[in-house]
Amino acid sequence: MNRQDQAWSFLLGSPGAWLPVVGGICVLILSALLRSLSISSDPLLFGQLQFTCGIVAITFAGAAFVRFRGTRDRLPLILATGFVIVGVTLASSSLSLPTLSPFDSTASLRDPMTWVIGRTLLAILLVSALLVQKWHPWSRNPGRDIAAALVLVVLISTLLSILHRHLPSNLVVQPGHFFPRPGNLVPAAFFLLAALSYHRRLKDASTPFDLSLYFAAAINFWCSVAAAQSARGLDATFALAAILQFSSYGVLLGGTLLDNIHLFQHIQRLAVTDPITGLANYRRLIDSLELEIQRTGRTGRPFALLLFDLDGLKKINDQFGHQVGTRALCRATDVLRSHSRAIDTAARHGGDEFALVLPETMEQGAQEVLSRICDCVSNDGKQPAISLSAGVAIFPRDGNTAEALMDAADRALYRMKEQHKRNPSFVRQAAV
Repeated sequence: MNRQDQAWSFLLGSPGAWLPVVGGICVLILSALLRSLSISSDPLLFGQLQFTCGIVAITFAGAAFVRFRGTRDRLPLILATGFVIVGVTLASSSLSLPTLSPFDSTASLRDPMTWVIGRTLLAILLVSALLVQKWHPWSRNPGRDIAAALVLVVLISTLLSILHRHLPSNLVVQPGHFFPRPGNLVPAAFFLLAALSYHRRLKDASTPFDLSLYFAAAINFWCSVAAAQSARGLDATFALAAILQFSSYGVLLGGTLLDNIHLFQHIQRLAVTDPITGLANYRRLIDSLELEIQRTGRTGRPFALLLFDLDGLKKINDQFGHQVGTRALCRATDVLRSHSRAIDTAARHGGDEFALVLPETMEQGAQEVLSRICDCVSNDGKQPAISLSAGVAIFPRDGNTAEALMDAADRALYRMKEQHKRNPSFVRQAAV
């Protein structure tokens, strides 16, 4: 087992489930130690950190929207709409935080409204996204779902701001207690629940996006625990909470961007890959031919194009069913792939036709590859028995464009098929 597998086993096992709790205990101890320090954060620096967090949150929202448009998965949609509001509130907080007085033990200890809205809203959304993912994971009407999510997030934010304004100070501020800011324990409970739930989800969804959600929920739990321990406005403990918050947003953004890269690469592969055989499709075949034509123009070395036709595929489909016919295509594909070099391009040309581009290959080498592939397909020992007909074209002898080369190979293939029909025991030697 390599290190990556060991790390993944650790995360999926019991140690991974206990990581948020163990980390929370460590943050609690560290916060208690930091409370004894008389250091206070620079309000301007703190405001700049919050502004940066807001920009990162908005960037994550954009990346999550891109993922939603590509997958129609409602989970990133819910998080994206929430992070738009969170990002705006955090970015705007940089305008008000410098006016806070870190020496006012009661007024400055009350959490800024932007902090309350951002923390609580994010905690609720992380849990709500899991519930929606469980019962209604896919979006059938993206436009309607985006509008509904935005309205819901704005409504929750408004309710949170009204609630925060009207809560008595003695409920949210308790100087001298072990948790001077007990209000932060409410989102902490949601974040811990989200972290444990996303950990269970990793067994079925192991993308970088899902992994970043787990870590972000755990880090935000630690952040809320640290904020609840803050004894003075903008003290060292609250600075720890702000740093943890920024780290969680960075983890989310990094995981989402990495996952989007994987998603785009997958889409790119689908665009040039045949879905049944996994070989290159017709578009990729033409691109490969054009590339080899350009390379031959530079080096002067010819290349070969081989076309193959699976004999009697319609008869196999009619007699044994289309599933057996599909397996016959895959049997020929396996042989074609196993006898191709890394520099060759094996493609599915059509319904029952395949192509193989052999760079820097003369006629003799192309004939040897052709005979070897045809023999292996005919003698693979599986039923029903299948066979290939084939044709060879050499660039530039048989054509100086991709279309001319394909036509030449196609004519050679059908001359071979006619010979095979007249003489079933015909030993394959492609016409050129």
